Amino acid sequence: MAKSATRTPVWKSIAITLIDDIAQGRYETGTKLPAEAQLAERFGVNRHTVRRALADMAEQGLVHARRGAGVFVAAKPTDYPVGKRIRFHQNIRRAGRVPSKKVLRLEVLAADAREADALDLDPGDPVVVYEGLSYADDHPVALARTVFPAERLPGILDALDAHESITAALNACGVEDYTRRETRITAKLATATQALHLRTSEGAPILRTTGISDDANGTPIEFGRTWFAGDRVTLTVGDD
Repeated sequence: MAKSATRTPVWKSIAITLIDDIAQGRYETGTKLPAEAQLAERFGVNRHTVRRALADMAEQGLVHARRGAGVFVAAKPTDYPVGKRIRFHQNIRRAGRVPSKKVLRLEVLAADAREADALDLDPGDPVVVYEGLSYADDHPVALARTVFPAERLPGILDALDAHESITAALNACGVEDYTRRETRITAKLATATQALHLRTSEGAPILRTTGISDDANGTPIEFGRTWFAGDRVTLTVGDD
């Protein structure tokens, strides 16, 4: 008696179909898949079956769920070196992706106690505050707040306004090279504002780096904090 052919489980068939949809570009990296109810209606199954298919895809690293937001097509995390010379545009290009930035805030303020201590200033001294959103292939990967000593770097406000790259802005102010004195990495949960900028959900895991950079003479010229989307960036620690 001939053996009957092994049937593919329904949930597996759904997963295969959705994977093909992703491969064909119907759902691009970072986009949200239809809700479970919509997928259940599309395939004529219950939501539990859809959930099993999505769980299988998540195990393969093809999708990831964001609490309260839905299921999204996963991008391979971008390796981002954290060493003595941290250059956003260079790091993103090395990963084969296209870097870009959006300025959210650029103004002169009085240094608070933490900023003054990091930059060897007196509290209240003028500092240029730069807040921006960094993208890789038009997907937000990092939110940053960087502070520069205004009197130590005359012209830095205009330079930051004119150049998308912080390195280029510092070069325009006569800083040919600068290195990171120290970097601290801390795991955090996204606030509502951070989640909005990074297109993730409130409470999603993010990585915060805090660092101080010095010029060639060892004088501090930059104090910054950056919040990276935890599912899109892998921080790698090295000497360079």
